[in-house]
Amino acid sequence: MALIKSISGIRGTIGGETGEALTPLDIVKFTAAYSTRLKVRLPGRDRYKVVVGRDARISGEMVDKLVCGTLIACGVDVVNAGLASTPTVEMAVTFEGADGGIILTASHNPKQWNALKLLNESGEFLDAAEGELLLKCAENEDFKFEEVDHIGNYTEKDFTKRHIEAVLSHPLVDIELIYRSGFKVVLDAVNSVGGIVMPKLLEALGVTCIKLNCEPNGQFAHNPEPLPENLKELSAKVVSEKADLGIAVDPDVDRLALICEDGTPFVEEYTLVAVADYILSTKKGSTVSNLSSSRALRDITESAGCKYSAAAVGEVNVVTEMKKVSAVIGGEGNGGVIVPDLHYGRDALIGTALFLSYLAKKGISTSSLRESYPKYYISKNKIELSAGIDVDNILNEVKKVYSDFRITDIDGVKVDFDDEKKWVHLRKSNTEPIIRIYAEAPTIESANELANKVIEKIHEILK
Repeated sequence: MALIKSISGIRGTIGGETGEALTPLDIVKFTAAYSTRLKVRLPGRDRYKVVVGRDARISGEMVDKLVCGTLIACGVDVVNAGLASTPTVEMAVTFEGADGGIILTASHNPKQWNALKLLNESGEFLDAAEGELLLKCAENEDFKFEEVDHIGNYTEKDFTKRHIEAVLSHPLVDIELIYRSGFKVVLDAVNSVGGIVMPKLLEALGVTCIKLNCEPNGQFAHNPEPLPENLKELSAKVVSEKADLGIAVDPDVDRLALICEDGTPFVEEYTLVAVADYILSTKKGSTVSNLSSSRALRDITESAGCKYSAAAVGEVNVVTEMKKVSAVIGGEGNGGVIVPDLHYGRDALIGTALFLSYLAKKGISTSSLRESYPKYYISKNKIELSAGIDVDNILNEVKKVYSDFRITDIDGVKVDFDDEKKWVHLRKSNTEPIIRIYAEAPTIESANELANKVIEKIHEILK
């Protein structure tokens, strides 16, 4: 598998030939480029400080040593957060008043993968412009290492407790009500850092936590993406333990998926919907999700008399739109919840605490809460194209075909069929000759039918 370079960092498999995987040379080069760009972005400082944290995957310790050593060699002070969730590292940047952060995680990718995710001084992902400059710096190897008298310092600090305290202090987290509800949950942390931080959070909320795959050894017990097909063991455990719900997180704990008390999926698209419903019930404001996320968020937002906005796919794009419209809640349909008055990052901890607060306030079962929301189903498809085909031209032709409907083209092409509460979103892959086609409708049959119609149109265009 080739090394994937993007504005948010680098990602690849550990082991393999140079250029075909994430090698120690790649790690050093991109860390040095990050250090160089850090000093350009924030000039004139006597010292620079970067927080480093990692998930529990097997290669984490090796990558951690390379990253920290390179930062020190570039004259940057390192605060190593050790095993820490992605949102913990993001918040640690601001806790420390640091100049940036590097998270060592490949998120939901399998155990052979790892990645460097790069943060600015606000604990947020680098924007597109800065990301491009960093990629160019790394490619040109336009960086230098400091003389021995000017190398950086190294300290270690655990930020997990402070992150949990910040979550518990959020004004909409009702600790007393959660305590009184006596919830029992089953937690699947896929043997990564969620097994460290999530039980501590649940204990602080007075929740009985039955642990499943909570040993942070990086030996993922199943495909680590928290999708229903990967959470069958969790579903069965929720039923057998007569728990109120199941909680699943991905290896770096920025995505949250829930299982109802009867073992059925709450569906990751609806994690954000439920948390947004709670927030909008207490304060009015805009909401944001990406173009490929469920229409359900738009529906409940408009029902609350508020405005919904869509952003291009990618957390940094969602955050940018949230700031633009002063959103009170935002995120992505993959279970990524962003609560801006805590921090601008997907965070399964605040998502869990707010969901439990709302469930306790409503006094109903998890499945009953799920049933209260608009029902939509997403069909996910793709078309593989021959090399050399002009994908942008195909997307432009699709826009012409559906010109009578509402079209959004900030990220590929999205067509909204508002009268029928359906949409289809086409995006080209940046790494493969592929068009991804997502369609949503009130039934899965209707969603599949819509996707197939669009696929037929594309084949007609290709003829």
